[in-house]
Amino acid sequence: METNNGKEKKRTINGPTNPMVTPLLTDLYQFTMAYAYWKAGKHNDRAVFDLYFRRNPFGGEYTVFAGLEECIRFIANFKLSKDEIAFVRECLSPTCEDGFFDYLGGIDCSDVEVYAIAEGSVVFPKVPLMRIEGPVAVVQLLETPFVNLINFASLVTTNAARHRFVAGKSKLLLEFGLRRAQGPDGGVGASRYCYMGGFDATSNCAAGKLFGIPLRGTHSHAFVSSFTGPDEITEKSLKSHDGSRECTDFVSLTQTWLGKLKRLSSSEGVFGETNQSELAAFVSYALAFPNNFLALVDTYDVSIPCKKRSFRLYGKEGYALVDIMSGENEPPPKAGQRILCRHPFSESKRAYVVPQRVEDLMKCYWPGSAEDKAREELPTLEQIREHCMKQLEQMRTDHMRRLNPTPYKVTIYDA
Repeated sequence: METNNGKEKKRTINGPTNPMVTPLLTDLYQFTMAYAYWKAGKHNDRAVFDLYFRRNPFGGEYTVFAGLEECIRFIANFKLSKDEIAFVRECLSPTCEDGFFDYLGGIDCSDVEVYAIAEGSVVFPKVPLMRIEGPVAVVQLLETPFVNLINFASLVTTNAARHRFVAGKSKLLLEFGLRRAQGPDGGVGASRYCYMGGFDATSNCAAGKLFGIPLRGTHSHAFVSSFTGPDEITEKSLKSHDGSRECTDFVSLTQTWLGKLKRLSSSEGVFGETNQSELAAFVSYALAFPNNFLALVDTYDVSIPCKKRSFRLYGKEGYALVDIMSGENEPPPKAGQRILCRHPFSESKRAYVVPQRVEDLMKCYWPGSAEDKAREELPTLEQIREHCMKQLEQMRTDHMRRLNPTPYKVTIYDA
């Protein structure tokens, strides 16, 4: 915080390093979902997203987390310009209402909170690297750029750490990768060259605006899982494609047709198991885009669906023993306490651990407009590097070795 004539104000954070990182550096379906949320009156519902990964890169057993600063720079300056909103209007269906674009013009991230593990930390699959909380339509627009900014940065940093581990501390390592790098525009360039090579469209809004590539979009699993049932749908009318007829209750019509399908003997087993919350999501999306409805029908797995805290337990020699997750409101594990650690998905795999030190991994890096929450200051590059080196030294060598590394345990806490 800085003081100006006796008044406190938040420290100004510069914009993203790469000018390509704008609110349009997202997939079209993030805007289509934002409109569908707005159309359903759900755009201000509070949502919580976890950013995590499933497997370590390069066949290894650890990853170095990077890219957090760019994410904070992005949301601290998040604002759609009139030109960008006009472009989004051109890309979306002409049936989208004017009020939505007025809503886009007022969006910022003042109601968004970001909690994250410190940049440069050694991290492992399934443990959330970041937790983003805020209005569902806003945080949905942040999903793609956050994943884009974190994935590549963490991949390269992990690769560099692996080189340093092999070379040792005494060797001089020089990086000459610019001429063979994937960017600076990374994903934007990839979209351009995929189109050049024969693809027909992209979901990348920035590439669409820059290069005139056709845009196509649907929705994601987050939209499907955001509904609980048909009762949430308030706007139920749907006009025919030519506008000559109107169905006043499209929700009831879908239930009628579902009942007919259930009565068919050949399909009774399939449609008898229809999930009403998922059906509500598809119906709501169809109501939002009556002329160009494109649904994502796929399987999905919600990665331990709750608001979580994450801790790292250390042994008496100073090495990390295990990472452990708990519910947000559960009491945290304590040093010297006998703790039952359970495998996230296998009930029979469990062990007791008595840590000598407990580190709370998740800290608030962006509290939004919450004045009572402290915000972690972004460290300098040198501080992040020092933290990274310290983190690597706190890992047992059997976890770090290149050949046949020992898997690091990620568990659930039984408070």
